[in-house]
Amino acid sequence: MTVSTAMQSDIRPLLAKTAGRYREYAPSSALAPHFRCLWSHELLTAGPLAIVPDGYCDLLLVDGRIYVAGPDRTAAFPPIAPGMHVLGARFAPGAGANWLTVPLSEITGLSIPLRDLAPEKAVFLESRLSDCVDGAAARSLFASLLTELARDEREAEPEARLIFAAADSGAGRIRDLQQRLDIGERQLRRRAHHHFGYGIKTLERVRRLQRFMALCRADKSLPLAVLALEAGFSDQAHMTREIADLTTLTPAAMHNQLIGNCPAADRFVQDARNGPASLAQNKGQTDDHNARPYRSHLDR
Repeated sequence: MTVSTAMQSDIRPLLAKTAGRYREYAPSSALAPHFRCLWSHELLTAGPLAIVPDGYCDLLLVDGRIYVAGPDRTAAFPPIAPGMHVLGARFAPGAGANWLTVPLSEITGLSIPLRDLAPEKAVFLESRLSDCVDGAAARSLFASLLTELARDEREAEPEARLIFAAADSGAGRIRDLQQRLDIGERQLRRRAHHHFGYGIKTLERVRRLQRFMALCRADKSLPLAVLALEAGFSDQAHMTREIADLTTLTPAAMHNQLIGNCPAADRFVQDARNGPASLAQNKGQTDDHNARPYRSHLDR
């Protein structure tokens, strides 16, 4: 499923993190300068899923192969195999470009085998992880191997952390950031493209979406109009337009999923518990033979 087909479909996708068992793990002190978190995801549904943009770049371990998931401008709709397990490492702001030795603007909206970008790192990781089938053991080994690689990696540029923090806080902070870094708008845009894959205005939109989602989780009782203002939208209509552009979903649909009030999610989880036959009945909406594992970035 692509963005355009998702917009036209009567079946709205589930937010990926609400489908299955998603867990985040704090990085060790050695990894913290390089990675925001490690994570695992056991997917319990074959239904259409939306991975919404968050401004980050990830390493993914899928079936013994390492992929790089570049930053997204809009939601991705990957084909999901029932029972798929994914391990991930989310780069800290600005760290991905250093580790991959490529501006993130070159991989925006793409999922690429790590072998195509950093073959030595890929061989080092995959040769040791390919035979590790236990989830907890694989996660521990993945963290240990990344720690070993991190010894030879530069930490993210301080300006990258400042740019991300400014976008995370809103337009007022962006103006202050230009003065603090003593750079013009064009130069700030170029640096944001290098570190995050797109300009700071797009990064601000993506982070505003994430603020909305965090507020939904934090207080289930807030009405949408209040959520809009608290998240930094000018009003509820602005929020509705922007969230639809970024995710194909309405704020109300996202809110219901995030607070656990989603019959569709309950149905897909029940299908997973009933076994592969039930899951197969819901699989038709996700088939896309051209997409990469877990995360496809077509129609970008």
